[in-house]
Amino acid sequence: MTHPILAIDHGEARIGLAATDEFGIGAHPVETVDARKEGAISRIVEVIAERKIQAVVLGLPLRMDGSEGRSVVKVRKFGDELTKQLGEIPLTYFDERFTTMTASDKLREAGKKAKHQRGLIDQAAALEILNDYLGW
Repeated sequence: MTHPILAIDHGEARIGLAATDEFGIGAHPVETVDARKEGAISRIVEVIAERKIQAVVLGLPLRMDGSEGRSVVKVRKFGDELTKQLGEIPLTYFDERFTTMTASDKLREAGKKAKHQRGLIDQAAALEILNDYLGW
């Protein structure tokens, strides 16, 4: 597996980013991008270039039974648009069920109350996607 890898948690309002280091030893939150702004994909492409990302993992919000709903359609559309900007960098979709809930639980355990999680939850969910993808 080539590193660094960027994980993306795509939401209606915000897009959380998390990445591995260049050696694949650790992973960390990176940034939250406003999904409602026109330049969201451009900002993600900038992060990819700045961090010399070698692969992208995009969380796929499957239903509890594993089927695809409206949210998946939106994420796949976003993924298609992002892929056009990635060149040779591969994009992989990965099941993100439970990642936001797990991230929220971990933030709460770390002392962050729910109302103070807004700025962090998307990055934390992206980190959960990345950890699950890597089997950590």
